[in-house]
Amino acid sequence: MNEENRLYNSVAPLRNVAALVALIDRVEKRTVGLPGMATFYGPSGFGKTTAAVYAANHFDAYQVQVKSAWTAKKLCASILLDQAVKPARTIADMVDQVSEELARTGRPLLIDEADHLVDRNMIEIVRDIYEGSGATVILIGEELLPQKLQKWERVHGRMLDWVGALPGDMADLGHLVPIYCKDVELSADLKDYMLKVSNRSIRRICINLSRVKEFAQTRGMTAVSREDWGKSTFFTGEAPAPRRKLA
Repeated sequence: MNEENRLYNSVAPLRNVAALVALIDRVEKRTVGLPGMATFYGPSGFGKTTAAVYAANHFDAYQVQVKSAWTAKKLCASILLDQAVKPARTIADMVDQVSEELARTGRPLLIDEADHLVDRNMIEIVRDIYEGSGATVILIGEELLPQKLQKWERVHGRMLDWVGALPGDMADLGHLVPIYCKDVELSADLKDYMLKVSNRSIRRICINLSRVKEFAQTRGMTAVSREDWGKSTFFTGEAPAPRRKLA
């Protein structure tokens, strides 16, 4: 089993993978008449995109990751590309195409980095797609996405639920060790320290596990403790202090 499969096929996946899967499942099984949109939100680095990739495979969902420079036309074209549908010429027709394909297949639509749609005043297009299809539509974005959506009442009012991504915990770290620090045993005190200095960010935990792996390899070690780690540094996400003037 390769490293990617270990992550995505884990019997006990990362907490945020499980949280997003549970959210989509709840929306998919909603009672007739209830809204079919939901939002999964949280700080950068909490593993939301990883969770989205897993969930898209699990539910056979359509998935797009919005870019900051996207236009409404680019959004629709990207969804249609994932649907293997040739885009029409106008945005209005493309919205209809997306909606028709969602209604025909019954597959969910996951939209990652959805903050960009709000910031660029394109979120109403997503509502149009939802209204035209009745499909499950999940928005995935940063911590303030629910607050940003409040100004768009016609979108905000169609949310079935809001689920916040959870900070990494010791169980998450344990699932990541075989992927990013394979064949190296970490002591309990080193794991505690790593979790603390990583500020429970999944991304930073992965980076720091890779650092421990490199530390162990360069020293021919198969186990690393907090004492072994000593004054070596972990990645905390804080910007480095300004350097003195370089010669």
